[in-house]
Amino acid sequence: MEYRRLGNSGLQVSALGMGTNVFGTDVDEGGADRIVGQFIDDGANFIDTADTYPPYGRKGSSEELVGKALKGGRREKIVLATKFWGRMGDGPNDAGGSRHYVLRAVDDSLRRLDTDHIDLYQMHRPDPNTPIDETLHALDGLVRAGKVRYIGCSGYAGWQLVDALWTSREQHLASFVSVQPEYNLLSRGIEKELIPACQRFGVGIIPYWPLAGGFLTGKYKRGEDRPADSRGGKRPQMIDRWESDHNWDAIEGLAAFASAQGHTLAELALAWLLARPQVATVISGVSRAEQVTGNAKATEWKLTADDLKAIEGILNPPE
Repeated sequence: MEYRRLGNSGLQVSALGMGTNVFGTDVDEGGADRIVGQFIDDGANFIDTADTYPPYGRKGSSEELVGKALKGGRREKIVLATKFWGRMGDGPNDAGGSRHYVLRAVDDSLRRLDTDHIDLYQMHRPDPNTPIDETLHALDGLVRAGKVRYIGCSGYAGWQLVDALWTSREQHLASFVSVQPEYNLLSRGIEKELIPACQRFGVGIIPYWPLAGGFLTGKYKRGEDRPADSRGGKRPQMIDRWESDHNWDAIEGLAAFASAQGHTLAELALAWLLARPQVATVISGVSRAEQVTGNAKATEWKLTADDLKAIEGILNPPE
């Protein structure tokens, strides 16, 4: 397994990360234990969750299952990441980036994860109602207290990230070392501003939805019903947004390209992300242990310059 620095920090994370937003719905306690065990056996170390996961189930249950799966000496082998910001109650202060909420949210996550520290604590989205310096002062205090090792963000635009980095520098506070954006072969909006900002300031990129909600797995075919037991079959909205003639053409071309080189479409999607600038680790959600090993194979595929040129031609064919 390849390891990479998380941004400009000294933290080493596996190129393959694991998302756990289906823990608590599609994955039960036994399944989580098997998946985490396989993940560690395959040499990977970065697990990502959030207090609001799973999005279609009981909030907090993903953190609880991750915490249980990390018992028995597994915790010290893992770089554990979680997030705050999302609404966890009905009160006016049960969400966001205020000092009031951050200090409560971290203790709740530590309890659910059953651990004494979080390796990477991430703000899930920007909070327009809270000054960024208030949030950063609260996070800096958590780092100084030892509850959190590093801090990151998710869903930030380039200007929002730079504003936060500047605030940290000017006020001598702990600084974001990573950002989680939506990024995959079919969703590349971050390439214009966010990626250049991350390159300039040394922020690691952790793409979410690397497989476009499952659309880039190859299990869906144009004009065919989705498998009933698939994520797209259970939750159509996760796939609906990707369906277009352009994307279907791209999917079919990419699948043929991957097959010609002895790989799957999903492996190509992950390998392509790992070849992009500033990408530290790619978090892919899994619901079965065997999917972990399949994803690990993608980290062994090093795309060449010619490969990347061919892929670009498939994604953006000449008119």
